[in-house]
Amino acid sequence: MSGEPEPGLVPEHQRPRHDECESVLLTVDGEQFRVCAQAGRPGAYDFDWLSGPHEYGFGLTNSGGLALSRDELVQAIREFLAEIDPATGYLAE
Repeated sequence: MSGEPEPGLVPEHQRPRHDECESVLLTVDGEQFRVCAQAGRPGAYDFDWLSGPHEYGFGLTNSGGLALSRDELVQAIREFLAEIDPATGYLAE
């Protein structure tokens, strides 16, 4: 995996419609995420944190344009969650 997750709010106009992307629901360490492979952008994904305290998520692009494995998607989610302040539910400062 060569791209680094970029946590934060995804602007509404950049969020894919979930009926227009190939998505999967993943539960990682008790947290639920919808992972959407962006149409027309191989190796690009949007992660929506469904069980989080806020509408929050991140995007990830594999610079090689290759699809990520399930294990790589799970690892990206774990890296995102490691950056979250448990007291606020937002990125730690």
